[in-house]
Amino acid sequence: MSDIFNYGFNGFFEKQISESEKASGLIPARIIEVHREVYKVISDLGTGSARLKGSIFYSEDGNIDYPAIGDFVLIKHNGLDHHIIHRVLERKSYFSRKDPDKGRGEQIVATNFDYVFIMLSLNYDFNIGKMERYIATAWQSKATPVVVLTKADLCVDPSEQINSSQQVAIGVDVIPISTYTGLGMDRINEYMQPGKTFVLLGSSGVGKSSLVNALLGDDVMKVNDIREDDSRGRHTTTHRQLIELDNHVMIIDTPGMRELGMWDASIGISEAFSEIEDFVSLCKFHDCKHNLEPGCAVREALRNGSITESRWNNYLKLQKEIRYAQKREKDNKKKSQSMKKFSKSQRSGKGVF
Repeated sequence: MSDIFNYGFNGFFEKQISESEKASGLIPARIIEVHREVYKVISDLGTGSARLKGSIFYSEDGNIDYPAIGDFVLIKHNGLDHHIIHRVLERKSYFSRKDPDKGRGEQIVATNFDYVFIMLSLNYDFNIGKMERYIATAWQSKATPVVVLTKADLCVDPSEQINSSQQVAIGVDVIPISTYTGLGMDRINEYMQPGKTFVLLGSSGVGKSSLVNALLGDDVMKVNDIREDDSRGRHTTTHRQLIELDNHVMIIDTPGMRELGMWDASIGISEAFSEIEDFVSLCKFHDCKHNLEPGCAVREALRNGSITESRWNNYLKLQKEIRYAQKREKDNKKKSQSMKKFSKSQRSGKGVF
């Protein structure tokens, strides 16, 4: 028997459940694995499989949230071999990206976490642009980002990468670690407080599974050796899953992402590039284009080195990417509304002309 409160369930979620839902036998559960249309959940009934209630989730209502890893949902046991998911509770945080499948919109990666561990490998995967992108998206999620630089034991002197990380990760803890030597694991363990949920983000082979194994104290997650040709670990995680440590800390491990397309991260960008936003606010004109306008604080900051050209260009690139994603989503919504209108008119026997 499991206590759902050990899995991060608290008053934020409890107050969302109505008395009528409780009276009908619905109980809270947390999504701990997702396999296409089958979900693995943990509840006070223990661990089990669950499926969506078709009349709710497969209706024409386009505003229904589908469960994602980390979600709290309301379930009812169907008396057979699985539960039925009736509703997804409001999320306190979530991480999303532009769906890699072109033509689709936002893809929820993980939900209801407290910290985002942004993991990059010091020996190969290190990339400042990628780090900035992850930090912006992490701030947008409403959780706290932490930069974890892995495989420090494979670097003779990682000080340059660490310093450059600290310069761009403003207000973010930067922790170099080695799961092989134990370097930095004491700082990681300081975050591991009971009831907290962490999501691990990073490309394939950066050491997410190795970190999980180190925290578990056991080789639960499969880890492959480093490839000699490019110094990268082979990708091992194939699906998202929520893992519980002995002290009820929860970790959401995700498959490595080849693409992290920005979704709506306007707030996250303001946090990740806070020093640039400060200079923007100092421009003489509120609609300054930062080109040839007089009194442009951004151009002056670029001239005197307060902002580097590379960081400014990354800021502009992410802003442009968000505008494009928002425009595409707006177009998709218009298209979807038109299709629904057409479908409704067809069922009613009325033409659309």
